[in-house]
Amino acid sequence: MRKLISASLLLTFSMLATPALAAPSGTVFTANERGNSISQITLADGNVTTIPLEISPHNVQVSADGKRLLAVGMNIHAGHHGSGQSAGELQVFDLPLGSKPSFVLPVAGHPGHVVTDRDSKLAFVTDAGNNAVQVYDLASKSPLGSIKTGTYPHGLRLSPDGSSLYVANVKEDNISVIDVPSLKETGRIAVGKSPVQVGFSADGKQAYVSLSAENALGLIDTTSRKLTGKVKVGRNPIQMYATPDGSKVFVANQGSGKQPDDRVSVVDPAAGKTIAEVKTDPGAHGVAISSDGQYVFVSNIESGTMSVIDSRQHRVVSTYQVGAGPNGISYRD
Repeated sequence: MRKLISASLLLTFSMLATPALAAPSGTVFTANERGNSISQITLADGNVTTIPLEISPHNVQVSADGKRLLAVGMNIHAGHHGSGQSAGELQVFDLPLGSKPSFVLPVAGHPGHVVTDRDSKLAFVTDAGNNAVQVYDLASKSPLGSIKTGTYPHGLRLSPDGSSLYVANVKEDNISVIDVPSLKETGRIAVGKSPVQVGFSADGKQAYVSLSAENALGLIDTTSRKLTGKVKVGRNPIQMYATPDGSKVFVANQGSGKQPDDRVSVVDPAAGKTIAEVKTDPGAHGVAISSDGQYVFVSNIESGTMSVIDSRQHRVVSTYQVGAGPNGISYRD
């Protein structure tokens, strides 16, 4: 009897020692590539609004100042009926989200991902068709130029201090490092097979890269610009995001169309190992995280859903139906 009472007391103490999470707040946006739409999920009330677009959006990103949502993809009418429209587009929406973009800029090649600089004045779009990052001035609504990268650039992220862009070159097995002030590539980091997306620790000392052909997460020292290790994760990892305290990296494993994966790997970067797996819906692809690090948001491309994960208990706490084929995902307070 004493052992049972002691165990009960320990359990009660453990529950009291871990304060309950506040309900998630803010807004999540998903780029629904197969549905030619964007979904907006208001977390406070669970409302989902999906708006149709003239592009098949592969990626969305809230600007650094939180005032705009940027979406990139291929125009669904390009090449038809003599339209003469550019194949790729950057569509810029004012927030709160309306039904139409504030303005649209052409992307000459094949756009993949988009981010802004820390001042939200510039937009950077990966262009796999021209092996480049296209740069746009959002104030003048015009292109600024092109920065050459490795072969087939796809995912990119801005370093926490805003000084550098890391760009995953899928078909060259490396990462381009772009200096933001000069808008020039300053080097490449060899990382491994088929890098798809990159990420950073909050302090900027470490970077991460999904190695989709190795089922691994690469760890990079940003000072030496060298790969320092690889951590095995699920099948065909795509996007990742680190918690603000740097203790965990959440990696979405998409698998394949015929055999989709439905797991998010939780990596301890300090220990260099996966410490947990969270079951989501089929085709886990995009990852974003709340500002306080308590919730992780994952788009599931094969199921048309978005999962909300408790980052401490490593479990899905809610799931939302969004548009078809959600790829990119972004969060706004």
